Amino acid sequence: MTPRKRQNFERLLNPRHIAFVGGADAAVAIGEARRAGFAGEMWVVNPRRDKLAGLPCVATIADLPEAPDAVFLAIPAPFVPETVAELGRMGAGGIVCYTAGFGEAHEAGRALEEQLKAAIGDMVLIGPNCYGLINYVGHSALWPFAHGGFCPGYGAAIITQSGMFSSDITMSQRSLPLAYMASAGNQADLGLTELVDLLCVRPEVRAIGLHIEGLSDIPAFEKAALKALRAGTPVVALKTGRSAIGETLTLSHTGSLAGSAELYEALFERVGVISVTNPSQLLETVKFLCVAGAPDGPEVMGFTCSGGGATMLADHGEAIGLRYPAPDAAARVALTELLPPIATVSNPLDYTTPIWGQAHHTKPVFAEALARVPAQATLLVQDYPAPGLDETEELYLNDGMAFAEAAREAGLPAAICATIPENIGAHIREAFIRRGVAPMQGVHETLNAIRDAAWWKAARTRILSAVPGPLVPGRASGAVRLVTEAQGKEMLADAGLPVPTGRVTRAGTLAETAQEIGFPVALKMMVPGLAHKTEAGAVALGIGSAETLLEAAMKMRVAVAAYRETVVTDAFLVESMAPPPLAELVVGIRRDAQFGLAMTLGSGGILVELLGDTVSLLLPATDAEISAALDRLKVAALLNGFRGRPAADRSALVAALSGLADYAVTNRATVAEIEINPLFVYEKGVLAVDVLMQVDDVGT
Repeated sequence: MTPRKRQNFERLLNPRHIAFVGGADAAVAIGEARRAGFAGEMWVVNPRRDKLAGLPCVATIADLPEAPDAVFLAIPAPFVPETVAELGRMGAGGIVCYTAGFGEAHEAGRALEEQLKAAIGDMVLIGPNCYGLINYVGHSALWPFAHGGFCPGYGAAIITQSGMFSSDITMSQRSLPLAYMASAGNQADLGLTELVDLLCVRPEVRAIGLHIEGLSDIPAFEKAALKALRAGTPVVALKTGRSAIGETLTLSHTGSLAGSAELYEALFERVGVISVTNPSQLLETVKFLCVAGAPDGPEVMGFTCSGGGATMLADHGEAIGLRYPAPDAAARVALTELLPPIATVSNPLDYTTPIWGQAHHTKPVFAEALARVPAQATLLVQDYPAPGLDETEELYLNDGMAFAEAAREAGLPAAICATIPENIGAHIREAFIRRGVAPMQGVHETLNAIRDAAWWKAARTRILSAVPGPLVPGRASGAVRLVTEAQGKEMLADAGLPVPTGRVTRAGTLAETAQEIGFPVALKMMVPGLAHKTEAGAVALGIGSAETLLEAAMKMRVAVAAYRETVVTDAFLVESMAPPPLAELVVGIRRDAQFGLAMTLGSGGILVELLGDTVSLLLPATDAEISAALDRLKVAALLNGFRGRPAADRSALVAALSGLADYAVTNRATVAEIEINPLFVYEKGVLAVDVLMQVDDVGT
């Protein structure tokens, strides 16, 4: 983005004046600017009216008193490109184009959108087909519907691709601190990526919440997300529309195991973006980050005034990887002196009702526990009474404020957690926000948010200490062909990946070749274009003699002919049989038009489809990223030494996978897909037992 466009974005974000161009929709937008508290000048362009929303109208853009900093544009789509061009010629700053009927609608609309893009020039534009932009900190709005929102002077920047969802968020009853709200629409100019880049460095933005339907430029998003990571601004993403991709890549297991959802998750893992799966979790996670901040780790000190609440915290916390450090002996003695006799010293700690609402009793309990238990975050479960039943509200607040003070003194990120989301009113929520305590709604949402905030902090340190190289740009494959397994193994062996000793030979020299390699051997017919040899009967394993080998070759000819007569060949791969491994992995690399090169790791052999135990990462990848990906697999238990079995050779495994990734990156013009299934992992070393490779002969 050019410096001039950055300047014009600042004009759009904090305008001195706004021009509203249009009729009824513009009138609503004027009302929303007033609702936001906009104190600058407002002008209206409408050739058919004298006044709109109480403001005088001018007939044309040229009649405006000066070039507006910001424009709300709501006119018929065919007139938009020329109007935008005229605004550019007069030096306007930025535009929110509410008008629909562009690329989202039909072919004519796509052509119109291209004209719009050509007209933008040095201005910035949000839309078309969007709700626009609200600046809660600076009190301006270019927005076409009634909006709510809460801003204590800082907050989240929420950026969505859905207008209605962004409007819904402004109406949420969660007291999420908001700094900015942007509905990006068709993203003809400013999209999610650009808005992340522009907003992540603003000090009032403590976190960014994204609603993503799709990203058009993955490398650009990676760059913006890493910029946010360096700035210390957490990004939380709700990705919707998780449809599978790669429908034409049906040759391999990994082609079907790594769809768009997996590749987006790999992208988020790579750049430290917190991924959530529902709107409530998005809002609660962003709220926790904005108000409480990210904890240094997943150790939590929990407080309740109910045994049931303590159990809920323990159950879900342990299920998602949070830890509750147990009070040591000294802490037990100190807390026992402060608690009623019916209380049991534990973490989570139920301090029980005899001292409930008595801050002179509960504050010492909170302070002592937080001083003695090595936690990195803390929370108190409290469900407040409903209006009309709130005669005890003061007692709840006594404990809540005592907890807030103790957490502040301990310097820990803190949350008040309502078990039932609606059981904490707006005035209570805002009172805690003023004290730096996040008022959270829902036990699972609260604990998930703490876990993810701690993950973000650790991921930030990990990623910035060894940032991988830029993503390989994606492109569609051209004319691909499947090479034989022998050819694929030869290529990988040249790349340093261990493969079984083997040789391609004809039927007449099978026995001689097998004798030289050494029995037992595996026999495979090298059929060009045949992906799954086992299904065609083109594989025989554990052959122990020359007689058995020749018999297997004869049976193989019959079986392959029955499968597809035209593919029978006289070329065979004879390989030494690999000894049983400690673990089997499936390893796949595929080229995706959007994400570039992606590697998928999973439990191999027959487990690949049975368990669905896979993880994907985008290339290039560091050794640390590859090792961390292995740790996320269920099969990691076998790699680390399961029930007394020896551990796998982790360094050799990571080195082999890293070498394979480097080979794919180096040969990205021709490598379309690689699958190793299985990759045998041993106490010493690894072995690629079966290889499938597709290459693109066109390349670039």
